[in-house]
Amino acid sequence: MNISSTAGLIGYAGLAAYVASKWAVRGLTKASALDLGPTIRVNSIHPGPIATPMTAGLGDGTVATQRIPRYGRPEEVTAAVLFLLSEESSFMTGAELAVDGGAILGSITPVT
Repeated sequence: MNISSTAGLIGYAGLAAYVASKWAVRGLTKASALDLGPTIRVNSIHPGPIATPMTAGLGDGTVATQRIPRYGRPEEVTAAVLFLLSEESSFMTGAELAVDGGAILGSITPVT
């Protein structure tokens, strides 16, 4: 299993090197899933804004427009990791699991 970021699913202005590295993890996941299946499953997790020292100074504006407008907790990413490592995900390979409060949805407006 690989840990990427939402930056591996969408682009972010001013973070080209970071975005490129996260897209590389995504590509590695796909290629490895093809090369190693069916004996080894390879998936990736793409956390969004998580309350860690890395995001400490960003403020609430960063998450205000997400569908779940808060920072994620590290244990929420851990739960996704444990799921992908478990037999409950035994039919998944090459998958991308976003743990992001809906951050990658961007400006999609729900129909009400």
